[in-house]
Amino acid sequence: MAKSTKTARPSQQATWGGRFTSGPAELMLAFSESVSFDRRLAPFDIAGSKAHSAMLAHTGIITAAERDAIHAGLDAILAEIDAGKFMWDVKLEDVHMNIEQALTRRVPAAAKLHTARSRNDQVATDMRLYLKHACAQLSEKIAAAQRAILAAAAAHADVLVPGYTHLQRAQPVYLAHHLFAWLEMLQRDRARLAETAARANWCPLGSGAIAGTTLPIDREFTAKQLGFVDARGRPQVTQNSMDTVADRDLFIEFAHACALFGVHISRIAEDLILWSSAEFKFVELPDAFCTGSSLMPQKKNPDSCELLRGKSARLQGNLHTLLTLAKGLPLTYNRDLQEDKPPLFDSHDQTAICADVLAGTFTGLKMNRDKCAAAVADPALLATDLADYLVERGVPFREAHHAVGAVVRAAETLNVPLNEIPLAEIQKIHPAYAKDWTQVFDLKRAMQKRRGTGMPGPQQIKKQFARWKKLIAETRKGGNAE
Repeated sequence: MAKSTKTARPSQQATWGGRFTSGPAELMLAFSESVSFDRRLAPFDIAGSKAHSAMLAHTGIITAAERDAIHAGLDAILAEIDAGKFMWDVKLEDVHMNIEQALTRRVPAAAKLHTARSRNDQVATDMRLYLKHACAQLSEKIAAAQRAILAAAAAHADVLVPGYTHLQRAQPVYLAHHLFAWLEMLQRDRARLAETAARANWCPLGSGAIAGTTLPIDREFTAKQLGFVDARGRPQVTQNSMDTVADRDLFIEFAHACALFGVHISRIAEDLILWSSAEFKFVELPDAFCTGSSLMPQKKNPDSCELLRGKSARLQGNLHTLLTLAKGLPLTYNRDLQEDKPPLFDSHDQTAICADVLAGTFTGLKMNRDKCAAAVADPALLATDLADYLVERGVPFREAHHAVGAVVRAAETLNVPLNEIPLAEIQKIHPAYAKDWTQVFDLKRAMQKRRGTGMPGPQQIKKQFARWKKLIAETRKGGNAE
């Protein structure tokens, strides 16, 4: 059945109804409303309205009594929203008009609230407040995941595993070193969120629809009221009214930070999926974050990790939606931009739950020490150390590399481990091989020699534990990401 084209009453469109002889079709209302998803901005919208009305009173545009009545009404509405008692009306299009209309019914002075303000700079303000909040929340959730990973590293600080390139065994590393690589990824994610929050920290109110206002407002006063200030408490206001209402860089940057976080957790998840397989069996994932098979009773599927891997695609899709949405739009505001919020909100929500699930997965994770030890005992993992052994005896590296490759080939031909080739055979390959050549395959010695910054030797691992404990402690105290 075709949808009704019955029109709404003009009075229901208080923001722009005076220009029109009738309201929009009900189909158009259903098509254009945004309150179904932008109602989550209510706390920020109310904060912005309180700051705006305070500024109007500060400049003498409204009275102090009118300001106080508006604030009391807004506080009452916020309490109703928090209690789930506020009645949202899609006919009023968005969160802003729902709140304003409810306020006007209760407080006559609220008819003056929209003075010197457009929905364009109003929503820009709401979104910047929202983004500052979202960045702080996600940074803490990612930090919680970092703490869970660090705890897993500490619980298995002595465990060695093969490091891989091309999914082939490469060189030995401490498990903690591998886990610290994940912490580095997540720390960059938190830094990107901090950078986004810093760029969001500029107040748009006063930009109006496009060209500001002729009324004597005080934008700096509003900025201070809303916390749009620098480290020294000085107000920060946007500098171009047209750019202010048209800009969606912050949305894209936030979605980009979330998408890159998604890429990182997908890579972490892939390692865990491989490590939990029977072919590796390095790790046992917690039952609480796995599921079984409806047919095969022996199965334990790494569902949390697979879903983390899948969410990465969703987060990337949200980023591409925003990039495509903003591409080619003329200045300044266009209604297309209403569609910027669903992908942004979804990126926030999915990133939040993914960070929680990542933390939960690591909280119950157990390493299979015997499997890890057996895998890292492969002497071939120290082939590069053998090349270094020759280099220390004056052999050019390219020549040493070739000589070690010949040793590997000989081991395969003789069907023996790399370190069990007879000395006579090894010296046929290169005269620089001496009687002590097998000392290279002492795993403890090999790790001790990796002393440089960023390497997986025990001294550096100890330093990195101290570094990460400090960084995470600073996070809990409210410090910034590194």
